[in-house]
Amino acid sequence: MKPNKDFDIEFVGLKLGLHDFEYTIENTFFQDIDFIDFNSIKVLVKVKLVKKTTLLELNFESKGSVEVNCDISNEIYNQEINNSFDLVVKFGQEFNNDNEEILILPHNEHKINIEQLIYELIALSIPQKRIHPGVIDGTLKSDVLDKLSELSPKENVSVNKGEIDPRWEKLKKIVTDK
Repeated sequence: MKPNKDFDIEFVGLKLGLHDFEYTIENTFFQDIDFIDFNSIKVLVKVKLVKKTTLLELNFESKGSVEVNCDISNEIYNQEINNSFDLVVKFGQEFNNDNEEILILPHNEHKINIEQLIYELIALSIPQKRIHPGVIDGTLKSDVLDKLSELSPKENVSVNKGEIDPRWEKLKKIVTDK
């Protein structure tokens, strides 16, 4: 993947102190990366860069929504995204991104591309199990949910009346016979 120059931050020409950047992330951002885990996206990412004499401090904040399919009912819904993370950029002999909180750039570097960082921020903000809010509170009416409830195991009526399943009685007898 070739880095998108729109996400380059040239820090060499910046004065010491705080600098703000904003990026509106939409479908084209993820289509360029070939990430198709959702239907549409509208997220605002704010990046605060604090330039110091020997390092850079980056703070990423994302807020918006992603349209995804529910894993249970396959109904489309908007998943709210609100996430942030901090990154310290130091300078060294060679590039090193082994630590998720510290990025080391070579001394001769004059810019940083934050496209991958924004991608990870958003992709990791989406829950692994996506459940429509209507499924959680019971307000969603769907053929899939009706079929799931129809096929779900029914409770044993005799257990509810306080009677013990005869199979358990036989198992208890085996244990006490020893």
